[in-house]
Amino acid sequence: EAEEKTALRKLLDEAEAKQAALVQELQAAQAATPTAPAAVAMVLTAAQSAAAAIDLDEAATRSIIDRQLRDRGWDVDSQSITYQSGARPAKGKAMAIAEWPTDDGRADYALFIDTTCIAVIEAKRKRKNVSAAIDQAERYAKGFKAIQGVELDGPWGDYRIPFVFSTNGREYLKQIETESGIWFRDTRKSTNRRRALVDWPTPDGLRGQLAMDRETAQAALKSMPMDFGFDLRPYQRKAIEKVEEALADDRRQMLVAMATGTGKTKLAIAMLSRLLESKRFRRVCFVVDRNILGVQTANEFNTTKVFGVRTFADVFGVKGLGDVDPDAETKVHVCTIQALARRVLGSDDPANTPSVDQYDLILVDECHRGYLLDRELSDTELEFRDQADYISKYRRVLEHFDAVKIGLTATPALHTVDIFGEPIYKYSYREAVIDGYLIDHEPPIRIETALSLAGIKWEKGEKLDLLNTTDGTIVTAFAPDELNYEVEQFNKRVITEQFNKAVAQALVQYIDPSLPDKTLIFAASDAHADMVVEQVKQALEDTYGSVDDGDVRKITGSVDKARSLTLSFRNDPQPKIAVTVDLLTTGVDVPKITNLVFLRRVNSRILYEQMLGRATRRCDEIGKEVFRIFDAVDLYSTLEDLTDMKPVGVEPKITFAKLLEELVSVTDDRHREAIRAQIETKLKRRAKLLSEQGRQMYEQAAGEPPESTVKRVSDSSVGDLAAWFKDRPKLGPILDWRPDRPGDPIPISEHPDEIVAITHGYGKDGTLTRPEDYLDSFTAWVRDNVNKVAALSIVVQRPRDMTREDLRQIRTILDSQSFTEAALHRAWEQAKSEDIAASIIG
Repeated sequence: EAEEKTALRKLLDEAEAKQAALVQELQAAQAATPTAPAAVAMVLTAAQSAAAAIDLDEAATRSIIDRQLRDRGWDVDSQSITYQSGARPAKGKAMAIAEWPTDDGRADYALFIDTTCIAVIEAKRKRKNVSAAIDQAERYAKGFKAIQGVELDGPWGDYRIPFVFSTNGREYLKQIETESGIWFRDTRKSTNRRRALVDWPTPDGLRGQLAMDRETAQAALKSMPMDFGFDLRPYQRKAIEKVEEALADDRRQMLVAMATGTGKTKLAIAMLSRLLESKRFRRVCFVVDRNILGVQTANEFNTTKVFGVRTFADVFGVKGLGDVDPDAETKVHVCTIQALARRVLGSDDPANTPSVDQYDLILVDECHRGYLLDRELSDTELEFRDQADYISKYRRVLEHFDAVKIGLTATPALHTVDIFGEPIYKYSYREAVIDGYLIDHEPPIRIETALSLAGIKWEKGEKLDLLNTTDGTIVTAFAPDELNYEVEQFNKRVITEQFNKAVAQALVQYIDPSLPDKTLIFAASDAHADMVVEQVKQALEDTYGSVDDGDVRKITGSVDKARSLTLSFRNDPQPKIAVTVDLLTTGVDVPKITNLVFLRRVNSRILYEQMLGRATRRCDEIGKEVFRIFDAVDLYSTLEDLTDMKPVGVEPKITFAKLLEELVSVTDDRHREAIRAQIETKLKRRAKLLSEQGRQMYEQAAGEPPESTVKRVSDSSVGDLAAWFKDRPKLGPILDWRPDRPGDPIPISEHPDEIVAITHGYGKDGTLTRPEDYLDSFTAWVRDNVNKVAALSIVVQRPRDMTREDLRQIRTILDSQSFTEAALHRAWEQAKSEDIAASIIG
């Protein structure tokens, strides 16, 4: 193996030397003929061609393939283990024998398990298209010669060999998929499509694939009753049916979208029971993104009875978070995406990474989680360094395995579709409310304070205190310019204790600590969460007298035993009020939550919907009928402008200067398009964070604001864009300049604050604050549509003739117009109480 690596290193060194010589030739041409761009272009084209052709011949390619196959458990040496040298398959061995004869030429490799030939491989030079070479491997599979001592399991139509491969030794790259990786096709069914793998399968993996009879498994699924130790709801049955239909159509990626609280884990247990019982799959990886969710899922597997008194884990065998690798008999392995990333991407030795066939089904819970653009990373996610790195690795890990991938989420979006495809089944939050499975919320309660309306302002030269977030010291300074902060920056870019105090005093008028329901408050940062905890405790004490210290707790990644505290919030009487940043935004079930409080803006509709999902579950134990939303940061006015942004994986540490330099220097349009996408993603975020000074510097150098440049990046051709940035070399350093990085001082506001108004926001965008206006709009809509909607006509004119389906149809139509039952009840009660109060005053 050492000799192979040395030979390969020599080949690469020679190619790099040729490349360096061509670069020198290019530089000489540029110096000698500065006015002859055509000549320079010719040399540049030659250099690029040479760079692209670090071209390994077939012998070198085979040397790479030998090592790769050996890493995956095959006995191989294309120089000595050949047909001509007398190598033959043997019992108890998994062999790759080179140059095996067929009726249509010699196959580069024939793979044998024991004495049965199971696959043939076509090896190509590095620059050859790999996917097309499958055709040649198929010819070998048809014309394979079975000599004495060699067994065949086929034929399958014209094919004597079940599996065919082609490769050129190049590592798999999604961007050039047809020219890289290891291409594979199962010839046993004409509709089986060829596909790219990132590594070779193991002998056990291929043996398992050969034993898999999909038609028999699908037939078993069709005849198998949906009987379990628990009742399935109609929509859960429908979701399982849709998955099985997609599998019958040979789909390998699929997305199931079901609202938070509708029982995705129970759905998974029922679905996996059927798929494993029918032998449609051999081993499943159930992926979560947080340890607490993994523990929660494993507990469900261990306690949910599926066949008589036997639990899912009893029947199928489940390995949890503590098990790095599944045993041979393990059917389901629960693991986090972080642990999976360490196994797949964390080793320099390919032999130590999991095989591509370790799982043949990957079920990803909360599959949107790789893409939340507006949340802080949890402690475990910090291993990924930033959001873009998380996204990149998330996708690479899933692509590593040659498995069917099923994503489960409550919030499907465009970027989720990139991996899992369009949802094959949807069951929305509003549908679940109408069907009575989830709880609706009242119209949002807006809390407006003097500072949230007017903002916080310091005049130039005005004295202010600054907190150094690195060492916690406070210094007094004078404002160099006029400073202005809007409500979305509160407790992120400016500390405002008075705002927190005013909101806490308003909140406790609605929250009774003696009741069993719970409240979840979303803070802007970990430090802000500490402030909120203290202000809420003080406000409760001022309103209700003494309060238990354990009633109000911060639950973030920084607290001691965060997982244990989260479980206490779910299962125990205390804490009653939890203050979090992101740790409880998704996936954690706490049915007793009846109040959600937003003290931070969110810039992702996905994240907002996930936050709402924390309170949507029924809790008959406490008589929960609705939940309430408290909005102290004018959240609803911004929600309709939010879009499900499609993030692009950007190298975490790459600077704007480096990206712009690459855009200007490269000439390949495909490479430029990739760079353009990264610049656009990065610039959209940076434009929002530029300081006033940085914005002025940018506009002076660019001749336009950064928002206009974002549009330019999106709309211009890559050639024009490169030329535009080339003429403005200062833009990269300006965008990379960050004087206000974490650790720099943050102003501390002592501006007084008070509650100005507390109102309900009715209607689609929450803009109707008077209940009478909302009820009037409802009356007008009914009047205008009574003759247009059949079910509405029945309820108004012949209510006794109404059927259950008519009622559901009416609720669905009204819901689509934002006339929900909870909102109409609240508006009616509020309007009546105001009328009574007015009559008393009158």
